[in-house]
Amino acid sequence: MFETGDADSNACITYHQYGQRCTGSAPCRNCRQRLAEHGPQADGGSGEPDYHEKLLSDIFRIIQSTDERGSQPLLDLIRNGATYPEVRCWLDQIITGAPTPSQAFCAEFRGARLRAGYEVESGAPSFRSKVMDVHYLCDSAPVKVPAKPWTSVTDDDALVSHLISLYFTWDYPFYAFVDPEILIKHMSAGQLQSDFCSPFLVNALLANACHYSHYSEAYTVPGDVKTKGTDFLAEAEMHLRKNRFEKGSIVRLASLQATLLLYERYSMVGDDDNGYIMLNQAVEMAEALGIINSPELSLNNSHMSEEMIRSVQRTAWGLFQIDTIVHTNFLRKSSVNDVSIARIDRDLSKPWDTWAAYPLNKPSRPSWLSQAFDEACRLSYIARDMSRTLSPKATNSAVNTPEQKQALYNKLRHWEENLPATFSLHEKPAPHILLLRMRYHALLINLYCDWFEGKPPFNAITGQPNQEEPSTRIADSDALEIALTSAREIAVIARLHKEEYGMERAHQFAMYAILLALFAFLEQKSFNVLDHDFLSLTSGFSIIASRSQVGMHLFHIFRHSVKFRLQCGKWESSVAVPRELDELFFKNTSPDIPDKWNHYAEGLQKLADNGEYIGSLDGGWQTHAASGINDMLRKYETLSVGKVDELHGKDESSGFGFSPF
Repeated sequence: MFETGDADSNACITYHQYGQRCTGSAPCRNCRQRLAEHGPQADGGSGEPDYHEKLLSDIFRIIQSTDERGSQPLLDLIRNGATYPEVRCWLDQIITGAPTPSQAFCAEFRGARLRAGYEVESGAPSFRSKVMDVHYLCDSAPVKVPAKPWTSVTDDDALVSHLISLYFTWDYPFYAFVDPEILIKHMSAGQLQSDFCSPFLVNALLANACHYSHYSEAYTVPGDVKTKGTDFLAEAEMHLRKNRFEKGSIVRLASLQATLLLYERYSMVGDDDNGYIMLNQAVEMAEALGIINSPELSLNNSHMSEEMIRSVQRTAWGLFQIDTIVHTNFLRKSSVNDVSIARIDRDLSKPWDTWAAYPLNKPSRPSWLSQAFDEACRLSYIARDMSRTLSPKATNSAVNTPEQKQALYNKLRHWEENLPATFSLHEKPAPHILLLRMRYHALLINLYCDWFEGKPPFNAITGQPNQEEPSTRIADSDALEIALTSAREIAVIARLHKEEYGMERAHQFAMYAILLALFAFLEQKSFNVLDHDFLSLTSGFSIIASRSQVGMHLFHIFRHSVKFRLQCGKWESSVAVPRELDELFFKNTSPDIPDKWNHYAEGLQKLADNGEYIGSLDGGWQTHAASGINDMLRKYETLSVGKVDELHGKDESSGFGFSPF
């Protein structure tokens, strides 16, 4: 596959540089980069006439010379969609670097399995540099749509089809605020006058979809996650500005949907409070349309087309979910009090409707999309009530009492107990159902996060552990126990997601839920950094976090929060700390010693500008720590959607007029 000069030159490049090999479950980052630079070739090989014959022969050799346990990593690699060159690279390091394959498997993979719970990513995910790979994928893409006339960024139908397919596979099912069948139909028709598709909507969607793509075409600067989809975003923003300054113009429903997409986009990249601005603007647009916060509206009597009714329903209820999720996430009062139109039919999805993990080579799963959407709407009502209870600005003396919280807890438990049996984790359901379950457990942690012994486990000002005091409320210990139970359930769900679908394309809500669970562990007075669930959550979080600028910032804060927690707790263990954890949490505690995670802090000046740094610790690494869940949520809010208290005057009225017709 590569030019070689000695017997060992085919081995893993990491071996030559660091004396270590890939784990065996997949090529390491260096091998993946090497593959991106040198392959795959057009025929999947290296141009050698007997390339595939040798590859097949070596696969047979490995399987025949090892037992079932020994050959399992090779089979897992193939099942996870490895290319021919990736398998070749993996085989080469085993065959050329060990006396016998069985010995290699016995030692190498047993260690790999032991490390599987805490391996962490320390950089941006690899990207593929060959455009032909996108064209190859397009042959299997579930959605085929044209690039023109919707975007001027590219005229490549294959790339656009790939990105649209990624969006509807990984992003769309969680919020589901557009009707995919209708949007795809009108995008395929290519009519700019469509009520259901517009260049504004398509470019906003493509900008979001780039978040889920590993191909260089998704980047403005290949490999730099900050530039994923920025060309499409710039064109979407051009249409946004155009609509804003046309006072009194009639805006189609597609503009409301595009605005929601921009909320998602800005909250992923942390663009100067634009997350909240776009969400607030979308709420204003929906209110003007009369589909939220208004008297009940019967769409059947409005002379709308069936397509328009379905699209309006999707958008109204999708907005309700987004609004309740983001506001409850950050303990704010929801803006959407109610939806004025009926929900979509719960039984719209049939048992034979499936979800496929494009572009992974995985078995299809029942989608249960309409059922999951209906359950999410039911959960959103509980979240709305929680947001009114938990908001720091709540003035009603009846809110945030033990009785109120108990009532909300009972509602949440009742919702979970009545989920369909098909949503059970034993069924290994589609990711949007796993995310729905994560959302439930995140709400349980949110419900009690201000009751954890009444204070965080360590003092953010002095850097010392808080003194233990007798609890004045019997519910305090129960609150932490409930939160820890949900944190462990999130760990179980995250492991299932990682095993079934990987974490590279997990929805950004998974990042929120996992980080919330991790900080629930940190709230314990007897925190154990070697806890299996904590380690597996750390591993999953590192993968998701590496895909976005906000994620990198949050991982930096989390890492230093753990360091701070361990220092304050004077943590000691007789068990040898694994190398990965030693490097992540224990070494390089001085700001003067660089490490491979330092670039995760680039751009965190925004926290300093908002007074979110701990100011009394002389600028050391402790300044980046969060003292507990509530402090972490304040930082998360600032970095992603902005600060809702500072929006006055920023989001001036757009002058949008509305017509669903």
